[in-house]
Amino acid sequence: QVKLVESGGGLVQAGGSLRLSCAAPRNIFWVNAMKWHRQAPGKQREWVATVTTGGTTSYADSVKGRFTISRDNAETTVYLQMNSLKSEDTAVYYCNTKSFWGQGTQVTVSS
Repeated sequence: QVKLVESGGGLVQAGGSLRLSCAAPRNIFWVNAMKWHRQAPGKQREWVATVTTGGTTSYADSVKGRFTISRDNAETTVYLQMNSLKSEDTAVYYCNTKSFWGQGTQVTVSS
C-alpha cells in the first residue's frame, strides 16, 4: 500500500511561517506530479499547490506569493513552505498524488 507521510504542521501566530514535508515512495514520487490540498473546519477540501516532475509549480490564488511548493528528488520528498500565514490558512493539509493521500497534518494560525 502506497504511503505518503506528512509532517511539519503546528501552531503559529499570524504572519509566521511553517514548512510542511511529505515523504513518498520512490516509484510513485519520481513519475508523478505532487500536490498539497487543505481542508478547513466545515469546508470542502481545496487544492493548494502542485509541482510537476519537471519542477513546474502552480498555486491557488489564495496562497500565491506566500506559499512555495518544491520537491527533492533524491529524498523523494515534497515541501510546502508557508510564509505570511493568516488565520484563514488554518486547516488540515494533505499531500496527494494520483489516488494516494497522506494522513494530513494540522496547521493552526492564531490571530
